Amino acid sequence: MSAPIPIPADELLAIAQEYLDAGRPEAAARLARHILAALPEQPDALHLAGLAAFQTGRHAEAGDLVARAAHASGESLPWRTLAEIRRSQARLEEALGAARHAVSLNPADPLALFQLAMVLYDRQDLPACIAAARAALDLRPALPEAHMKLAQALLASGDFAQGWAEYEWRWRIPGAPALLPATDRPMWNGAPLPGRLLLIADQGYGDAIMFARYLPWALARAPDAVVAASADLHPLLHAIHPGLTLIAHWGDVPDFAAWCPLSSLPLLHGTTAATIPAAIPYLRPDPARSAAWRARLDAALPPGHLRIGLAWAGRPTHPNDASRSTPLATLAPLAALPDVAFVSLQKGEAAAQSRHWPGPARLHDPGVALGTFDDTAALVATLDLVLAVDTAVVHLAGAMGHQCWVMLPFAPDWRWRTGRADSPWYPSLRLFRAPAPRAWPEVVAEVAAALSAGTHSGVRLAPGSLLA
Repeated sequence: MSAPIPIPADELLAIAQEYLDAGRPEAAARLARHILAALPEQPDALHLAGLAAFQTGRHAEAGDLVARAAHASGESLPWRTLAEIRRSQARLEEALGAARHAVSLNPADPLALFQLAMVLYDRQDLPACIAAARAALDLRPALPEAHMKLAQALLASGDFAQGWAEYEWRWRIPGAPALLPATDRPMWNGAPLPGRLLLIADQGYGDAIMFARYLPWALARAPDAVVAASADLHPLLHAIHPGLTLIAHWGDVPDFAAWCPLSSLPLLHGTTAATIPAAIPYLRPDPARSAAWRARLDAALPPGHLRIGLAWAGRPTHPNDASRSTPLATLAPLAALPDVAFVSLQKGEAAAQSRHWPGPARLHDPGVALGTFDDTAALVATLDLVLAVDTAVVHLAGAMGHQCWVMLPFAPDWRWRTGRADSPWYPSLRLFRAPAPRAWPEVVAEVAAALSAGTHSGVRLAPGSLLA
């Protein structure tokens, strides 16, 4: 016979929920387990224990617990949660079934419809995703997460006019970092500005490089401008526009009349698919740095081999990193290609994987010598080709007009659109798309076949390479 619980289960659940909300999932899980020891099928305790497991990365355990909660309760909430867990596991058919069931149990729940939109985007059913997001917004017009998913689906579909407007909701998502300290200055509306404009290099490094193409347009309307950006980006931004005044710390920002994030410039510009600023290259690396890298590679790599830069992982904290990054071992089939030498462009913890690269093709790891973005740009300029997942290296190569093959997940970021092998943002890119979630071996096989066949005539070839 189970021991009695000295504190009522509903009180324990309330305390456990407080722990979970405070970012203490392990403490929440302990209380949930205490309840489940006496009431093994208590749906709220199962659901809370599943959420705690999910937040600590134990996705398989989370799925099992929440599935039990969903079947035990018959309510919409655990089915919603189950849909998100299965989506994170790339089990999209199960996720779709759970999301649809959540909607059927409570058709007036905007969060269930939003969750359905999330799953539909990952399945690349963009029309249905748009419809689900709009249905969620009909019920809750100020739901920022649904606006953002609608923006992504619209932009991926090529509907820039509506997409950019919806994209502005990204700052209202709970937990989104503040763009700048509190100010009474207005956001810039794109009109000529006699006072100083504060531009903010927001979001990731790749986003900053991509949207930096709008700097000439913005500076033509607001000549007195400063750009707040991570110090890591300063060399690149100076290379893009040598006269920029760059700020790395908020305490150094001078007084300004208006402000604007770089990622809002497409909206102000009125960008359509046909009017993307395309003055490429708009980034040119330092020739002396490139000459030094070329000499270094000449000494380290076999002569006459095709030189291909590799980047296989993005920032681990990116919300979609599990889908867009892959271990270096996935690229092992490329190591069998003849007359090819590889150069690691990878930064961060994933760079250590280069020590386990299989032969016979050589992989040169520059190590700590590849310290800054301007180092990476200078190195890229010496290579015949860059091969990378969707990370900042792609934007760097694209802004330089350098040949780059991009390995994309099944449900890529909105900027890569759908069903095409080229990019209107960067003409020098060729896109290789996964045919299913996390189907990286198929992508690598397609890349290897393209390299072996020499079908990409735009690659700048080294004499004697397999493509010459």
